[in-house]
This record gives sequence, C-alpha cells and structure tokens, in this order.
Amino acid sequence: MKQLTERIEQLKEEKDVVVLAHFYVEDDVQDIADYIGDSYYLSKIAADAPQSTILFCGVRFMGESAKILSPEKTVLMPDLTADCPMAHMITPEDVAKMREQYPGCAVVCYINSTSETKAVSDVIVTSANAKKIVESLPNEDICFIPDCNLGRFLEKDMPGKRFHFHNGCCPIHTRVTPEGIAAAKAEHPEAKVLIHPECVPEAVAMCDYAGSTSGIIKYATESDAKEFIIVTEPGVMHRLRTQNPDKVFYPFEQMGVCEDMKKITLEKVLHVLETFDNQVEMPEQLREDAKSALVRMRELAQ
Repeated sequence: MKQLTERIEQLKEEKDVVVLAHFYVEDDVQDIADYIGDSYYLSKIAADAPQSTILFCGVRFMGESAKILSPEKTVLMPDLTADCPMAHMITPEDVAKMREQYPGCAVVCYINSTSETKAVSDVIVTSANAKKIVESLPNEDICFIPDCNLGRFLEKDMPGKRFHFHNGCCPIHTRVTPEGIAAAKAEHPEAKVLIHPECVPEAVAMCDYAGSTSGIIKYATESDAKEFIIVTEPGVMHRLRTQNPDKVFYPFEQMGVCEDMKKITLEKVLHVLETFDNQVEMPEQLREDAKSALVRMRELAQ
C-alpha cells in the first residue's frame, strides 16, 4: 500500500495533476486526494485549480462538470462506468414538458444530473447551496429536478414559491424509513441524528439536523454532543472520525453503500495517472450549453 501511494504522489507532481475526491469514495482514496469534499466544494476547486490535469475520484457527472467549467484542462476519472442513477431519471424531453406545463418557471437542476439535462436548465444547485439559490430567484414557479426529496425539503421553507417535481431520487438515500430512524434513536438515545435531505421528508423530519455532507461534518464538528447517528452514505464517516477523534459516530445500517462510488480504487487511480486513460470528453456545443447553468450557480451562490 505504501509503495502504491508513494507512486501516486510522485506522478501527481510529475504530471501536474490535482486529485479531487468525494466524501463517498473509499477511505484510502480520500487519503491520497489533494481536496476532499461534496459536489459544490469540488466544483469550485475544479474550476479554480491551477494544475493542468484534474483527476476526479467520484461519479460521471462530477467529472463532466469539471470539464464543462475547465475545457482547457485534461479531466481524468479512475472509472468511467462510475455513474449516478439519479442523473438518468430525467431527460431534456421531460424538462421541455415541464416548461410547457409551467410557463415562466425556473428549471432548477440538482448537480446530480447529466450534461444533457444541465444544458436545458436555468441554474444548477447542490444540497449545500440550493436554499440560497432558489430563494434568490424571482420566479414563483420552481421546477426542481431530478431529486423530489431534496426539492420537498426546500419547499417547506419557501411558502412564496410553487414547487413542481419530477419523480427522481437517490436509490441509496430513499432506503431510509421513519421506522429505521426510530429504531436507530432507540438504540442510541443520547446520539444526535444527522441526515441528508435526499432522504424522504418523513424521515428527515425526525432528525436533529438535515444538510449536505459538508453541512453534516460541520454540524458534528461544532456540536457539543459526543454521539451521532449519520444518515447518509457511510463514506463520510472517514472524515467525521478523522476530524473528531473524541466523538462517536454510528453508521445508519439501513443505508447501504453507493456501489458506483466504491468503484474508485487506488489501483485505478494509479492506472490513469500512468496512462492518462479515461479522459472525460463531450461535444463542444453540449459543453457550452451546459456551462451557463453551472456558471449561474457559482454567481448566485457567492
């Protein structure tokens, strides 16, 4: 393992590569990354990093977003088959129908989406910045795609907006049930329950805090509590435990793991650093069309 990580570090420096990793990838991959974060944080790093090559340890839409914002850079992915099922739960044709049904709406698209869907959206959001961005929009009608659970989480705090949803969701987070939350709280009665808003609203309502992965980490780090039940993909536990060695974190057993995120391994990272295989590419017109909604996210999230 040591020899593998040393070789990765050597190649990063020799080939001017910055390695970005999402919280949900394996612990050892997070350990060799230059930056670890959620989708919003990593999208900013990808756009601003000075290195000529980005190696994105995450799923397909993340690498595509990096290429959209930084076309002059080479973008690599350890495994091009690592994808997000939610991203394929809506199509540009679905968006066109929503626009026809709700004239004057703003199409607000979660970053967990294909480039083709981004290209027909008005603004991209992440779970970390969605509330701020949607509140800033002048439109009363908000077509929030593709994740209806995150959309409903936002809707409850925005009575002045009319939300319209498409039936998309995260297959991992939607496994969480209110009954499961109740059981976890009974098992660990002193623990705070922290949940990702991709879970169903009934489960979210039972928890002490709901927010993005970065929000969950911030809450746990700043809280005086010593025990936490973490209701999101368990990859985030590595950062939680590293930053808070004096606190106890219980994974939510009902959750399961994101198999696509777990496709990213150190061996695959080394392979693409050696070969520059798995470059992210897309038609220039698609890149241009998708760029405006991502740029608008950066502007409105300032």
